[in-house]
Amino acid sequence: MFKILDRYIIRKFLGTYIFAIILLLAIVIVFDINEKLDAFLKAPLKATVMDYFVNFLPYFANQFSPLFTFIAVIFFTSKLAGNSEFIAMFSTGMSFRRLLRPYLISAAIIAAATFVLSAYIIPPANVKRIEYTNRYVRNKSVDYGANVMLMVAPGQIAYMASYENNSRTGRRFALDSFDDQKRLTSRLTAQTVRWDTLYNWHLFDFVRRDFTGDREIITRGRDRDTAIAFEPRDFLISEVDHEKMTSPELDSYIERQRRRGVANIKSFEVEKHRRIAMTAAAFILTIIGMTLSVKKVKGGMGLNIGIGLVLSFSYILFMTITQTFAISGLTSPMVAMWIPNIVYMAIAVALYRCAAK
Repeated sequence: MFKILDRYIIRKFLGTYIFAIILLLAIVIVFDINEKLDAFLKAPLKATVMDYFVNFLPYFANQFSPLFTFIAVIFFTSKLAGNSEFIAMFSTGMSFRRLLRPYLISAAIIAAATFVLSAYIIPPANVKRIEYTNRYVRNKSVDYGANVMLMVAPGQIAYMASYENNSRTGRRFALDSFDDQKRLTSRLTAQTVRWDTLYNWHLFDFVRRDFTGDREIITRGRDRDTAIAFEPRDFLISEVDHEKMTSPELDSYIERQRRRGVANIKSFEVEKHRRIAMTAAAFILTIIGMTLSVKKVKGGMGLNIGIGLVLSFSYILFMTITQTFAISGLTSPMVAMWIPNIVYMAIAVALYRCAAK
């Protein structure tokens, strides 16, 4: 299946890709230590290494995988072109399309690894990293909610005047239940509620009113446990919560929140589509980088690397800008995440046609 040439290019591609990641991560570590030195000094060394850096470096590498892919393609392809190796390949009658095959195979390997990491491996690791940054660097967690209202199940609306996550306690709780004709069938109120685990809530000083026809049945009590199908993370949403969920958890959370009528889930939808769009970026930027570098240029590879850096950074910047479009409601999250891929795919096709001639 793989010729010697295919194995040669794949080895060069992936080797340069890994080398670029190691080199840039070393630079990132230096800058990150300089930026967060005060936090690192007050935190235990073991926590800094195991909870932060062990989880931060894979996260950073995966976030900027398109940049590393582009740099790798530009660097080793320019080097091969500078050594006139492509001239020898084309002199044997090899087509440009045939030469592109090992590049796309390498891009497929990187795309698969990027998706698996972002969808299943990095989110659980982000839990420890975010806990560390919230504790020692800057707390981004949301620990308080006011006037919380959401649909916990079809026909059930919950309300809390306030909720404090540190004590797991809510004040002035109410749960209204409605039938299919939107008529109120019961109302459960409590002065205080405390979340235990999963969907288990403990009610204090509660009153339950059941309405059957013209009758009203009132039940009072000091405290009791009850199962209510919501938990604090359903309404205490921080800006980094989406980074802690695997793709199946993200899909389930988005669907559950959408049914409940929660409005601020745009960042979760953006993250869902970003993970898929990033896989296509590996192929697009590989084609662009290869077509820019395959021709031998007078003066060496400096110009190619410069163009490559500009295009790769502009791609990442473009994707960041389109994220704001989705969060502000100008476009859907899926469209926002695929706009950069569509634009740069058009650039890739144009460059491919020019290079193939």
